[in-house]
Amino acid sequence: MEDKALIRKAKKGDQQSLAVLLHNHYLFLFKYCIKLTMNKHTAEDLTQETMAKAIEKISLYKGEAKFSSWLITIATNVYVDSKRKNSRHQLWRQEQIHQRQMRWQMEYHNEDWNDTMQALGTLSDNMRIPIILKHYYGYSYADIAEMMNKSEGTIKSRVHNGIEAIRKELKADGRESK
Repeated sequence: MEDKALIRKAKKGDQQSLAVLLHNHYLFLFKYCIKLTMNKHTAEDLTQETMAKAIEKISLYKGEAKFSSWLITIATNVYVDSKRKNSRHQLWRQEQIHQRQMRWQMEYHNEDWNDTMQALGTLSDNMRIPIILKHYYGYSYADIAEMMNKSEGTIKSRVHNGIEAIRKELKADGRESK
């Protein structure tokens, strides 16, 4: 069944349609959350919290954006809100530990953890989130600005500065190919 039909039924209270709709978008959302958090366990929690919010707020979904974009907006807002609540130093330390663990797990399972992912993990959320949305998921600057409740110029600047920081990081480590 198409997303629009599932959404229409879910908004009317059809739990089965809502379950199918969320199931269809779960993996997409989880992959976004991994890139967003750089931590598998946090990504799992964030995905679950996002799904719970989507269930709670499905009646508010207007259909102006794709359903997947709506889920990404929810996930981004939940993530940013949770980051505000945590101590920056404590969180930074935990992120470093989790990033090393995630890299080890991916290498152990022969999955790529490339230098770009490593450099991406060094960026602040303000730069990493727009880069992920733009270059991994192909959202327009206008869409990202709306998702993050920022101006389009701010998003363009963050993407540009973040990419420059990644290039600088890769060049400093001698990993950039010309």
